[in-house]
Amino acid sequence: MSSATLLIDNIGELSTQDWEGRTPAAAAASVLRDAAVVLDGERIAWVGPSSSAPATDERYDAGGRAALPGWVDSHSHLVFAGDRTAEFEARMAGQAYAAGGIGVTTAATREASDDELRRLLAVRLAEASAGGTTYLETKTGYGLDVRNERRSAMLAAEAADAVTYLGAHLVPAGADPEEYTDLVCGEMLDAVRPYVQWADVFCERGAFTEEQSRRVLIACREAGLGLRVHGNQLGPGAGARLAVEVGAASVDHVNFLDEADIEALAGTWGDWAGPDSAEGAGTVATVLPACDLSTRAPLAPARRLLDAGVQLAIASNCNPGTSYTSSIAFCVTTAVLQMGLSVQEAVRAATFGGALALRRHVGRDEDGQRAVGSIALGHRADLQLLDAPSATHLAYRPGMPLVHAVWRAGKRVR
Repeated sequence: MSSATLLIDNIGELSTQDWEGRTPAAAAASVLRDAAVVLDGERIAWVGPSSSAPATDERYDAGGRAALPGWVDSHSHLVFAGDRTAEFEARMAGQAYAAGGIGVTTAATREASDDELRRLLAVRLAEASAGGTTYLETKTGYGLDVRNERRSAMLAAEAADAVTYLGAHLVPAGADPEEYTDLVCGEMLDAVRPYVQWADVFCERGAFTEEQSRRVLIACREAGLGLRVHGNQLGPGAGARLAVEVGAASVDHVNFLDEADIEALAGTWGDWAGPDSAEGAGTVATVLPACDLSTRAPLAPARRLLDAGVQLAIASNCNPGTSYTSSIAFCVTTAVLQMGLSVQEAVRAATFGGALALRRHVGRDEDGQRAVGSIALGHRADLQLLDAPSATHLAYRPGMPLVHAVWRAGKRVR
């Protein structure tokens, strides 16, 4: 231990999420009672029973509270201006959701100054942090021209942990779809490339066709970006199968999957060596419960996906049109109460699962890219304490503000 060390002890229940497999026994083994964690700078230096904790520079008494990893939000859209309350009200009155509402946000985002977008982004990140999120991905996609996509990517890179290029969010009004797809694959991609690690495409009716989506994904892969896909949200489609075909790290939404889609996703995990390995990691299915509720869509089949052997993530999809919340706790609660997951399965999907979808589930001291989403030796010191004796209270007491304290990379942020 080289820097100032902090002992967090008297933890009533510690959910480490460093377990392999999905069995109840494996999940139970990752839950420690009367536990303690030592933080050494940005890293986790020790985990074990309070009675065996080493001496440290400082001590924090958890008071019997539950501790778990900070949430890893692997899908958000935080760089935007404007308001779509009227669209939400219309949807609640029975109007179906369609992709075209994105254009309203695009117009407002283009008009906003850099400083205004920075301010809005900072507010949204602070809200997420207060809710226990310690690692967050966000996307471009409300610029939809070269200048504004580059600007969105640059601003996101200043603040978020991971940035995804989503120039293929919607074809702007008046643009030719094929010409715009060429722009996304060429000049626009070149403009954002210095600021992003991932690329995404909205493969859906009203957005991008299967062939257009494939072109975007292949161009972005050739540019060295990791891949993600918005798919199977508005109806059956090619999104999940395309994600498997191109080796995407995740396919997100997945409300409308048939058995062939689920089988294809499960097949990507056959060679995975487990939680401590990046080798053989397949395509994560990311479910977005808050979005499902806001659009009154069928809930994504999280239970079927898990039972088939697909690795699952839960994310907020925070955006102005269909899921204006960064509360992962709300998403976890929904997954338990309405999607058939156990509390431990839902917590794992919102921590380790999100890290897996971003390929940040591995990495220790050797390369400085410490793993997030689980509490284990050498991982980044991201954790939250709940004002509750167990994580079960997230679903048992839905909607209650249970976050007591949050550490991100070893620093207390709440």
